[in-house]
Amino acid sequence: MGAGIAITGCGSAAPEAILTNNHLAQMVETSDEWINTRTGMRNRHIASATESLSQLSAVAAENAIAMAGISATDIDLIILATSTPDDMFGSACKIQGLIGATNAVAFDLTAACSGFIFALITASQFMRTGVHQNVLIIGADVLSRWVDWSDRASCVLFGDGAGAIVCQSIAESDRLLGFEMYSNGSQNDSLNLNYHSQSKPLVENITAQHGTYQPVSMNGREVYRFAVAKVPEAIGKAMFRANLTADDIDWLLLHQANQRIMDAVAKRLKIPSEKILSNIAEYGNTSAASIPLSLDAAVREGKVQVGDTIAASGFGAGLTWGSAIFKWGY
Repeated sequence: MGAGIAITGCGSAAPEAILTNNHLAQMVETSDEWINTRTGMRNRHIASATESLSQLSAVAAENAIAMAGISATDIDLIILATSTPDDMFGSACKIQGLIGATNAVAFDLTAACSGFIFALITASQFMRTGVHQNVLIIGADVLSRWVDWSDRASCVLFGDGAGAIVCQSIAESDRLLGFEMYSNGSQNDSLNLNYHSQSKPLVENITAQHGTYQPVSMNGREVYRFAVAKVPEAIGKAMFRANLTADDIDWLLLHQANQRIMDAVAKRLKIPSEKILSNIAEYGNTSAASIPLSLDAAVREGKVQVGDTIAASGFGAGLTWGSAIFKWGY
């Protein structure tokens, strides 16, 4: 194994407009109490016509780079984890241009709510082989574009936002201690955002399929069962690889899908609930952005300190899930 990895900076950004539970109660048959008791959510931030995923990501990235104490031109790789790019061809290069990271190669990675963890693990492979030294990882989604706002079961869940971290190569011991990644396509129908098309005849016997993506479709009960069963297992295996136990974990940092899921995972791992990092009440489910959004808030509040050991896990559409155990900072 080559270079070690340290996470040296974090940043986040969210749209200005806040959609509250009471707002949602004016749109569909629900209430603040109903939403909060079942999900832990009270607010979610919604992007306006003038706010894009690229712009939110650029702000989060600049904040992370500033905390790391380097410049944008020091970044040599950018990985954007998103399922909702501004451009179907990808938005990572647009972000590279916005922040002036002229020496960085940039690409998108799509793994839905697992995207940030998958991006971190992907970046680690480039860094451990010495190919890249300063990597910017962004998790960002604007799912409000793809929500059916008349569907009570799903519209209460999702919000928009972006979070970013800077990873730097170090000669000392690696701060990424262990990880796991999984996929199960047989459960793909449990959570998806499918393309629907109509045939457009071109010439005899040849038609093209023109259409667009349809709103998010989710079987909430199946996703809950999947997460509660698989996430503790993935974290447990990552802890085993890191030669750690639950007692060694300072913070549990999970994809912010549902407070009940986070509480159930902590209970199965025998990690005290006070070690859960959660800002789901303010942001709702922001997909790939949720883990770095929560991390950034905890770091800037002084909750997470340099050297703290964090067990992180993302899970969602695909179905995909993964975990990473890391120490914060140098």
